[in-house]
Amino acid sequence: MVWKAILAVLALPGIVAGLVPYILVNLDPWRKDGVKAGFIVLFVGLIGFLWCVRDFHVAGEGTLAPWAPPEQLVINGPYRFMRNPMYVSVLMIIAGWGLAVGSPLLAIYLLGLGIAFHLRVVLYEEPRLARQFGSEWVAYAAHVPRWIPRWKPWVKPS
Repeated sequence: MVWKAILAVLALPGIVAGLVPYILVNLDPWRKDGVKAGFIVLFVGLIGFLWCVRDFHVAGEGTLAPWAPPEQLVINGPYRFMRNPMYVSVLMIIAGWGLAVGSPLLAIYLLGLGIAFHLRVVLYEEPRLARQFGSEWVAYAAHVPRWIPRWKPWVKPS
């Protein structure tokens, strides 16, 4: 199972938040000086992403990949504050990278990716989670926002 998680990280976010931004930064004709604070945003995004991958593996008994999804609904860790912290973390990695290297092309990519993530969540993931986890998903989705974190963590009623 650990190998599936590693492969999923390399295959999916590794390309979306690593390879594609690397290519775009090197092709960006509008690139200017970046700001060092971008590395803080990138680092926070990376920590959040790794935390989510761990929770998918430990609590969900699966990976972030569609070919080996979690078998349990993951509602601990950052998932107590928002429903999609992994996507937000990936967007933070790209935003941080874009700020750090001063790339407007990465900002455009970030916007497009954010729209794509939202459409995937609304049109595919949430309906699938509702079918797979039923009332557990409904209760979770009713209390935990999709993108903007709650101020206080949600605690599943006993």
